[in-house]
Amino acid sequence: MSTLVDMKNANQTKSSRSDKTTDRNLESPASEQVKRMLQDGEARQEILTYLAKAGEQLAGPGASVSILVLDDQGLLRNGASPNLPADYLQAIDRLKPNAKVGTCAAAAATGSVVVTPDFLADEKWAELKHLPHSLGYVGAWSMPIKSNCGRVLGTFGTYFRDRRSPTPAERHGVALLAAAAAMALET
Repeated sequence: MSTLVDMKNANQTKSSRSDKTTDRNLESPASEQVKRMLQDGEARQEILTYLAKAGEQLAGPGASVSILVLDDQGLLRNGASPNLPADYLQAIDRLKPNAKVGTCAAAAATGSVVVTPDFLADEKWAELKHLPHSLGYVGAWSMPIKSNCGRVLGTFGTYFRDRRSPTPAERHGVALLAAAAAMALET
């Protein structure tokens, strides 16, 4: 399996190009691996777990990734969150996309990246901040996972144990991972 370090190196040249190619059109080791996993008949959850672990590797020690997927009723459900406890996942299960709630619900509602460096300083977390804080998380960010036509399919959320925003390299890497997740969700 390709590692995220391989993905970073493979795309470093591509991300520095000045042309207008979108992240969705860039090939990455992650998207190549997802194509192989799909061809091999791997379950969607296994593919999303692979991508979540790659996102955690990208974000560094102490970070956790949660991939949430919109269900047929338009509610966010757990797709893969390998390092978040079951009680946390149960507490956030079936969140309705809402621009005024958290990062993943807001990203799903707006179709845009939502960054919360500090839960205590963001009104979107007023009712939920006790959940990640109880696990030692201080902030998070979320990128929507979008179909080829731009429809939101879910979110790719990263939780941090320190107050910070994603780096440009993290944003780029997660954009590639989110595109690979979309491939798995659309199949």
